Formats: sequence, C-alpha cells, structure tokens
Amino acid sequence: MIKVLEKAIEKVRNLPEERQAYAAEVLEQIAAQVSGLFEIPDEHIAAVMEGLEQAERGEFASEEEIEGLLRKPWR
Repeated sequence: MIKVLEKAIEKVRNLPEERQAYAAEVLEQIAAQVSGLFEIPDEHIAAVMEGLEQAERGEFASEEEIEGLLRKPWR
C-alpha cells in the first residue's frame, strides 16, 4: 500500500462512524469500477437536485446557519 493511502486511512479511522461508513462506500465503489469511472450515488444526486430546486425558489441558508456549520467540528 502506498504511503498516501496509508495516511488517508489513518485519518479516516479517527472520523465518526457515519463518516467512516461513507469513506468505505466510496472506496468500495472505486475498487469495483473496472472502467475507472466513479458513479455518484443516487442519494447524492437527489440531494443536489433538491438544493438546486431550493435555490430556484430563493430558499437559502441564513448567515446564522452558515456560521453554525462553519463552527461544527468535522471529527
């Protein structure tokens, strides 16, 4: 295993369980792809489409919501 992958896996070990599960899902998809193309999961596409629809309706996060997200620890 190359060093950069070993370092990335060590970082993933320190993430919350749900983030570890997501990382595992991504790695599984990458490893399973013979063509080398990454398939975007349906739930991610749905989330992006929902966000675009909200933007078209003028529904945006408030400054307080953004500040809260920026302060949120990702570990």
